[in-house]
Amino acid sequence: MKMSCKIISCAIYFVLVTLNLHAQQAHVNLDWAPQKNIQNLIPFMAGVNSPEVTDDHMVTFRIKAPDAHEVMLSGSVLLGLKSQNPVSFAKGDDGIWTLTVGPLAPEIYYYKLFIDGVSVNDPANTFTGFADQPGFSILIVHGDGPAFYDAKNVPHGTVTRHIYYSPVTKGEREMYVYLPPEYNPKKKYPVLYLFGGSGELASTWSLFGRVNFIEDNLIAEGNALPMIIVMPNNQVLHRSDPRHTDLTFDLFDDEMTSVVMPFVEENYSVRTDRQGRAIAGLSMGGRHAQVIGFNNLDLFASFGLLSSAESLDLTPAIGQSDFNSKVDYLFVGAGTNETRPGARHEVLHNELLKRNITHEYYIGSAGAHDFITWRHLLYYKFLPGLWRK
Repeated sequence: MKMSCKIISCAIYFVLVTLNLHAQQAHVNLDWAPQKNIQNLIPFMAGVNSPEVTDDHMVTFRIKAPDAHEVMLSGSVLLGLKSQNPVSFAKGDDGIWTLTVGPLAPEIYYYKLFIDGVSVNDPANTFTGFADQPGFSILIVHGDGPAFYDAKNVPHGTVTRHIYYSPVTKGEREMYVYLPPEYNPKKKYPVLYLFGGSGELASTWSLFGRVNFIEDNLIAEGNALPMIIVMPNNQVLHRSDPRHTDLTFDLFDDEMTSVVMPFVEENYSVRTDRQGRAIAGLSMGGRHAQVIGFNNLDLFASFGLLSSAESLDLTPAIGQSDFNSKVDYLFVGAGTNETRPGARHEVLHNELLKRNITHEYYIGSAGAHDFITWRHLLYYKFLPGLWRK
């Protein structure tokens, strides 16, 4: 009996070690601790190991820059460090600059390096991000196991990239569509149209927001209904265009109702009744969801406004006496570290209260105006709340 237990213990240990052999940015598996240094190997094509994350949540950054005079750490990681200013590296005799910080709460952070005043990505980090903004490096501080946004050993859905022509923007565009595990085209699924913010693209929600893994995990836990999630590109003109605010809502309304939704309904088995459709977004995408959704109550009945709000002058339907009866679920949420007096979401919440508009208001996460917040809002509140009425 003791021998059997030892054999089982050894087997379990072997499996655990095997599962983690490829950490430190090896990109073999979708590892939940990819920057943990298991084999003491340097990432492929990198000169040093950076960042290195230990089980006690300490992080060491390194960069070889013998001719530099100053190297500093910046980005959203500073919020986790509770620092308002960039943090300085120390230079070694070998020309390698090093910085160890922490402990950091397990989470996914963005960061950049300032080398002699120039903002650059970490050249040794193979986890990099891109969107409708200059690129950045990604720091993954692991916990004791996979997080709610990690790929777990559960049934997985699929994410498909579609390229299509849009007569609205007069060019080729893209959208991403998530299908739940065991998608059955003979069944009608509720559909969520999910938008990014000013600095996002159609790919951002799946690549960095990890909405597909979040929904996979929620379905496996029994905490969300299987749904189709459509992630179009809600950038319809240059974000720095001086007339962006004047033009974006009408243009994207046209894109959604005349191009995106017909495409989805032609190619996927989605519900086409208003109760089967939801619309949501973060930041600018939340403003799009509010204006387009509230102005098309014949098309949508559920709404998610994440770290966002728009003037109610743009949504006159909210003043109608039957507004509540047309809404199944209205969620307004934001991050703990982006809440301040006069914040847009707080103003909207107070205005909804004044008008007796039924809604769920939630402030949570350790994040600010970032994906730490938006992943949290999706997992803990918005996706579980959809289609429960």
